[in-house]
Amino acid sequence: MRNLIILLFIGFAISLSSCRQDFVFEPSTGDLTFSKDTIYLDTVFTNIGSSTYTLKVYNRSNKDIKIPLIKLGKDDSKYRMTVDGMTGENNRVFRDVEMLAKDSMYIFVEVTADVADSNPTDFLYTDQIQFDTGSNFQKVELVTLIQDAYFIYPNRTQNPDESYTYEEISLGLDGDGNPINIRASILDENDPVNGNELIWNNSKPYVVYGYAVVPDGKSLQVQPGARIHFHADSGLIVGTGASLKINGELSNTEALENEVIFEGDRLEPLYSDVPGQWGTIWLTQGSTGNEINYATIKNATVGLLIDSNDGNFMTIKNTQIYDSSNLGIYAKTAKIKGENIVINTAGVATLACTLGGNYEFKHCTFNNNWSSSKQVAVLLNNYYKDENNAAVPYDLVQADFINCIIYGSNTYELTFDPASTNLFNYTFTKCLMKFGNSTNTIYASILSNPEIIRNESPKFLNIIKNKLNIGDDSAARGIGIDANVPNDILGMPRTSPYDLGAYNWITFPEEN
Repeated sequence: MRNLIILLFIGFAISLSSCRQDFVFEPSTGDLTFSKDTIYLDTVFTNIGSSTYTLKVYNRSNKDIKIPLIKLGKDDSKYRMTVDGMTGENNRVFRDVEMLAKDSMYIFVEVTADVADSNPTDFLYTDQIQFDTGSNFQKVELVTLIQDAYFIYPNRTQNPDESYTYEEISLGLDGDGNPINIRASILDENDPVNGNELIWNNSKPYVVYGYAVVPDGKSLQVQPGARIHFHADSGLIVGTGASLKINGELSNTEALENEVIFEGDRLEPLYSDVPGQWGTIWLTQGSTGNEINYATIKNATVGLLIDSNDGNFMTIKNTQIYDSSNLGIYAKTAKIKGENIVINTAGVATLACTLGGNYEFKHCTFNNNWSSSKQVAVLLNNYYKDENNAAVPYDLVQADFINCIIYGSNTYELTFDPASTNLFNYTFTKCLMKFGNSTNTIYASILSNPEIIRNESPKFLNIIKNKLNIGDDSAARGIGIDANVPNDILGMPRTSPYDLGAYNWITFPEEN
């Protein structure tokens, strides 16, 4: 009996399926709806591909429909699209696209265009996604701003097998004795396309592929308002005997029109605070006379790598370094005088003074809210481990912090890592610091120092948005000394009683 019932159910299911008819798709009647009527693809550099943008198309009718044609308006359009995963004819034309009743589909759009393709008055490149170009015509507008730039990239030579050999420089040998080579371009005073590549101005942005190298004995002058964008795994190297002069100036608006800005080459807002988009600015051993003023360095792996500069102090003033995936400033046996520096969020440390060196920081703000239990704001170290795991010591001649804020999300935002055989000198004068109780004797001077305010909040304006201003109820307000830094990072005069960090206190706006 049980088997008979099962056979009856099977027979009934077969009879239903035999009566089923295929879907009947009727021509579209122009009643499609869209998630947006215009797609704004954010600013891209000339001939660099954009991110992918999404349009959702809806068939809200009760009928299965067939769209006779979906296409880009221009036959030679620089846009590309896929429709529900289909590539169509050259990613531009799609015929007889079927949609079920009450269904939707995705269209993904990208663009790669030259500034010459854009409107010469506003540099906008436009097109349309067109649906059913007959009597039921519908459209969605496409708009992109194309920005011209100076492009700096390694030369390449085509090989017989059609592969390419790229211009490289050597960084020495790895631990196994193998050469370390990276793609790089030596900056040229008489480049046939860019002109003098040792002066970076604000006439249009610079886009760097690989590493741009300042050659021995030369100086790279970066003028106010310059914008430098690095591709992935790219950066700037200042060689032996070479120098970097970043000559930014105080800006009058939040656009930072006079500052020099270094960041990645993805201009979409989605990438505005993504760490690790490019490599580093590397001031190599033997580079000389480096000066940085009014610079913003964003989204690098290491913001500044300062490697045994030539014995003279380099200066870093009025400089902001944000969202580094590894370190904000990585100093190795360096000599630095810093004023009005703000560093926020790094995977390891915002400031790492390693292999000894000599440092003086006045009115600086070091904050680290990276989401880990090991990140710190400041790390001091005076040795490294060789291949045999033996400590090779270097003197930390001095590390002076005056009127500084050292803060973050962990209990301890300062780490000492000394080798006892060499100098490990430091002072903290009128500093606010995030630092819990510790039984480690190397921190006894921190715990007993009356010049340090521990575990009181600076109450920053908005850490996520890299706004480390302090307010009228900040614990950093009015407790500093005169450190001979007359203006804060915004150019506002400092008056007694002096505030800690790079900013004078302000009354916060209601929306921050």
